[in-house]
Amino acid sequence: MQFRYNSLDDYLLHNTLSIDKSIEDGWGVRFQVKGCEIEAVILFADITNFSGRTNTPSAMHTLAFANHFITWITAEAVKHSPGIVDKYIGDEVMIVFSKEFGSSDPLKDALITARWIGERDVWSFCPHMGIAGGNVMVGYIGTPVKYSCSVFGLPVTVASRCANHKLPGKNQPQIILPSELWTYDDINTIFPPVTYADSNGKSSQGRQDWHAEKTHMNVKGMKIDAIAIIHGTLSIPSQSAEDYVKEALNDAK
Repeated sequence: MQFRYNSLDDYLLHNTLSIDKSIEDGWGVRFQVKGCEIEAVILFADITNFSGRTNTPSAMHTLAFANHFITWITAEAVKHSPGIVDKYIGDEVMIVFSKEFGSSDPLKDALITARWIGERDVWSFCPHMGIAGGNVMVGYIGTPVKYSCSVFGLPVTVASRCANHKLPGKNQPQIILPSELWTYDDINTIFPPVTYADSNGKSSQGRQDWHAEKTHMNVKGMKIDAIAIIHGTLSIPSQSAEDYVKEALNDAK
């Protein structure tokens, strides 16, 4: 049975490092390079129009809004897949999938996780998501004063840029990934319509709310052909973080 790692730190502690070196910086100070090289798929997700929705003098409302999103999306990621949450960057979440972490198909796990995040968005975060895959290094970053673990490599940059790529006139939840990763002939292969059962036990199939279209991106001077998977019915809400948090606080009384 595949061991389930709770964090990247956990993975590094239980595996042989690909590199474990001490290097001098040229000024008499040494720094460590320690990590494991793996194949992985990276998923980034963030709140659409976060800056616009948090245009408020109340820092508390911004903090509560971002924390709710991060808590909700982390629960979705952990519930549906063996992905590991790497880090939180403001309102952005980075999740890593790999056979090393228990995925039989890391790309499929990342896509399914992104789908559920988009479809189960009852709080109207309307997330933008980016996916990329390839060779990465799971390693320690920092000094003995303060350090953490993270994932490094071009796929991390590409996934982040995919999440931040804005499609003209598109205000729905979206998932963007390089075209070379999209090997499915039909979106229903990976995003089948949900089947519902009524009170009599009769099953019926819901409509397909996702569609795929081609787009293009520039990442570090490279032109990348990409696929955008867009939800056709949900859209960015107009509610500000301040109104949203006030409503949540009233509900909590």
